[in-house]
Amino acid sequence: MKFENILAEVNGFGRFQIRTMFLLVFARMTLPFHFLLNNLITAIPGHHCDISALDDTHGAFTNVSVAQKLKATIPAREDGHPSSCEMFAEVQYNFLLNFTNVSNSATVPCPNGWVYDKTTFQSTLATEWDLVCDNIRLNKAIVTIFFTGVTLGSVVFGYLSDRFGRKKMLLLSYIVSTTFGFASAYSNHFAAFAVMRFFTGCGLAGISIITIVLCVEWVDIKHRTLMTVLMSLDWSLGVMILPLIGHFVTDWRGLIIATTSPLFVAMICWWWVPESARWLLSNGKVHSAHYYLSMCTKVNHREEFMAKIKPEVLTNVVLVEDENRKYSYVDLVRTPRMRRLTLFTGVVWFGLASSYYGISLNIEGFGVNIHLTQFIYGVIEIPSKLMVLVAVERVGRRFCQSGTLSLTGLCIFINMFIPKVRTALGALGKMFSEGAFTCVFLFTTELYPTVLRQNGLGYCSFLARTGVAVAPMILLLEEFWVHFPSIIFCVLGFIAGTLAAFLPETRNTRLPETIEDVEQNRKRSICTLDGNLSS
Repeated sequence: MKFENILAEVNGFGRFQIRTMFLLVFARMTLPFHFLLNNLITAIPGHHCDISALDDTHGAFTNVSVAQKLKATIPAREDGHPSSCEMFAEVQYNFLLNFTNVSNSATVPCPNGWVYDKTTFQSTLATEWDLVCDNIRLNKAIVTIFFTGVTLGSVVFGYLSDRFGRKKMLLLSYIVSTTFGFASAYSNHFAAFAVMRFFTGCGLAGISIITIVLCVEWVDIKHRTLMTVLMSLDWSLGVMILPLIGHFVTDWRGLIIATTSPLFVAMICWWWVPESARWLLSNGKVHSAHYYLSMCTKVNHREEFMAKIKPEVLTNVVLVEDENRKYSYVDLVRTPRMRRLTLFTGVVWFGLASSYYGISLNIEGFGVNIHLTQFIYGVIEIPSKLMVLVAVERVGRRFCQSGTLSLTGLCIFINMFIPKVRTALGALGKMFSEGAFTCVFLFTTELYPTVLRQNGLGYCSFLARTGVAVAPMILLLEEFWVHFPSIIFCVLGFIAGTLAAFLPETRNTRLPETIEDVEQNRKRSICTLDGNLSS
C-alpha cells in the first residue's frame, strides 16, 4: 500500500487540505510584502543640496523665491532640474537676473545635507540616513543583504525541516521573521538595520519553502497542480495589496511594521496546522502519522476508514530506508541519478531567478507612479498562473517549465532589437517568468524524494537567491556594452529551459519517498478514477 492509497481513502483534496492552505495564507502573504518591500523602503525621492543656511548669510535672498535660490546656488542638469549631488562653491548672484544658470563655476558636494521631495514618500532609507550620491551604494546593498539572508535561510531551514519536521521549523521561521522584522523597523543605525534585514530574510526563506512542501505532501496526485497554483495566488494577492499599504503608509518604519504584522495571525493559525504525515511515516513516526491522518479523516468525514487502519499497518505504507538515518545535503549528490537531478534543478532555479529579476530591475515603468506600477505587475501575474494551471496538465510539468523559461529568454532577446516595445516585452517576459516560478515549485517538490524534499528545495532556493543577488551585478555590465546584460539573461533563460526539458516528467505520478525510488527510476503510480493506485 502506498501513501497515495491512504490519501485517496481520506480524500486527498477535502476540507482538511483546503483548511490547511488557508491557515498558511497570512504567512505566505508576508513573502511578497517583504521581497518587494525593498522597492519602496529603498526608493530615492527627488533631492538636492540643502541651501537653507544661505538664508541667514546672504541678504540678497530675502525676497527671492525658492526657485530663484536654487537657480543661483545649484547647477542644473540636462533636464533642467537642480543637480542632486552638488552645488556651486559660491553663490551665482548673476543668475538671479538671467534666464539660465549654465556656468563653468566650481562646484562642491552638498556640505549641509539634502532636501528631499516628500510627495510620494514621507521617509525612506535614503532620506533617513542620506544614502544618496556617494552613499547610494549602501542603499542598493540592502537588497543584496536581505536576499543573502534568504539564501542562507533556504539552506538552514531546508535541512532543519527534513531533520526535525515541517511544523516545528515553520513556527521557528515565524518567530525569526517577526522578531527581526520588528527589530529592523526600530533600528536607529544603518548597520543594525542591515543585520536585522539579513535575519528577517533568513526567517522568510523558511516560510517560503516549508509551506509549499507541507501543503503538497497532504494533497493527492490529481489535485497537486491545483493546490500549487492556488497557493501561488497569495503571492499575486500580496503584490497587489503591498502598493495599497504603501500608498497610505509612507514612512519606512511604519511600512515594515504593517507588512510584518500578519505573522502574528499566522502564529495563531499555526496551532491548527498539521505536521506532514508523509514526513512522519518516512521517519518512522507511525503513531504521530496515525494521529494526523485521523484528524484528516474527521475533518473530511471519512472516519470509517481510519477505524480499520491501526498504527502498525502504517509501517508498510512507505518503504523507510532507515528510520534512524539522518539525511543531509550530501545525500543530494551521493548517488548518480540524484546528482543529475540536483545539477539540473539547481541550474533551472538559478537561471529562472536571475532572468526574472533581470527583467524586473531593467525594464522601464508604465509611466505611472510606483504604487500603481506595482499593482499592475500583480495583476499581470494572474493570467500567467492560469496559463500554468492548464499547461501542466495538458503538456506536462517538464515542457511547461522548459517552455516558460525559453519564452522568457526569447522576450529578452527580442527586446534588444525592438526597444520601442520595451515595456510590453518586459511585462510579457515577467508574465512568462512568473509562470515558470509557479511551475518550478510544483515540479521540484514532485522530483525530490520525501526524505530529501526540504533539503532539495532548500538547495534550489539557495541557488535562486544567489541568482537574485547576481542579477544587479550583471546589470552593471551595461557600462561596457548596452546589450551585455540582456545577452546574459537571455542565455541563462535558454540554458535553464533546455535542462528542464531533460528532467523526468512527474504528471500523474506518485511522489518518490526514498532515494531508492529516484535511483531505480521505477514507474511511479498513476491515479485511477476509483482512487486506487497501481504500483
